[in-house]
Amino acid sequence: MHIRQAFRHATLAALLALAAAGPALADASRDDAAAAAQRDGGGRVLSVDRGEAGGKPVWRVKLVTPRGDVKVILVDVATGRVI
Repeated sequence: MHIRQAFRHATLAALLALAAAGPALADASRDDAAAAAQRDGGGRVLSVDRGEAGGKPVWRVKLVTPRGDVKVILVDVATGRVI
């Protein structure tokens, strides 16, 4: 195998590994957290703040529902999932 071909194979393998890792490489953004909270709780986002819950970093998303109720939804920073 030529050096150039070996380099191409190694590069392709590295790119495939990064693609498979996908979301694990980056934390959920403020926008990701707002979208997850809206899907879960409905309504309009009032604020998104970073905090901690149970020793884990979370996004604290405050929503107002169509009925006017205010809800706080926690979103795990690492996974982007509602807690």
